[in-house]
Amino acid sequence: MKIIVAIKQVPERDAQLRIDAQARSIDEADLQFVLNESDAYALEEALQLKEKHGGEVIVLSAGPERVAATLREALAKGADRAIHIEAGLQNADALAVAHLLTAAIRPENPDLILTGLQSEDLGLGQTGVILAELLGLPHATLILHVEKTETGLSVKRELEEGWFQQIELPTPALLTIQSGGNKLRYATLMGIKRAKSKEFRALKAADFLAIDAPTVVLDQITLPKKQKSTQILTGSPKEAAAALIEKLKSEAHVL
Repeated sequence: MKIIVAIKQVPERDAQLRIDAQARSIDEADLQFVLNESDAYALEEALQLKEKHGGEVIVLSAGPERVAATLREALAKGADRAIHIEAGLQNADALAVAHLLTAAIRPENPDLILTGLQSEDLGLGQTGVILAELLGLPHATLILHVEKTETGLSVKRELEEGWFQQIELPTPALLTIQSGGNKLRYATLMGIKRAKSKEFRALKAADFLAIDAPTVVLDQITLPKKQKSTQILTGSPKEAAAALIEKLKSEAHVL
């Protein structure tokens, strides 16, 4: 199987975030960037499929120069080659990013494309499904496990309330992978050494596709406001307890 895994580099989960001067993005100064969590699970799923059925795994990402470090990490974990679309994506929405990825994917003619369910920074969950639409491929989301069959793929989807769904898809196809389906592997010392000799192709976005003006424009972002409030529940102890339980259910959503 020829599998492409689209990955994204995001700020480290525990990083202290600051809003930039324009209030439309985060200040990247002093930030550490890592592989998006659900994309790491997509990569692991691809590597396991390769180990079972052969083929190759290609990692693909769009973004500035720093993204190369995350792609090389994926090579060290076992991907066979990498494609980096060098582009500034500060004003790009999910549709613009999907167009970039589509242009790089089409010449490869893969059997399967995997993406993470959503990114940890924006959390839109749109890029994968838009990419499937642009490529004209069948797709499924919230995937925990993938099996190759004689006719295509059998996948396990996570639904609500602990329910799961098993469905069949033909190939080529696109799947968005949910976190937690597999145990993630670490890059070994040997893997890091081998990664240095693997193919790493850098493409300038402007050389093959103009980034369209975004259809969704971010006007402003702000940090959550910290606030405290006190409510006094009146009535008998029984009535107050009932009111407290109702608030914990409907307002706090902890019950």
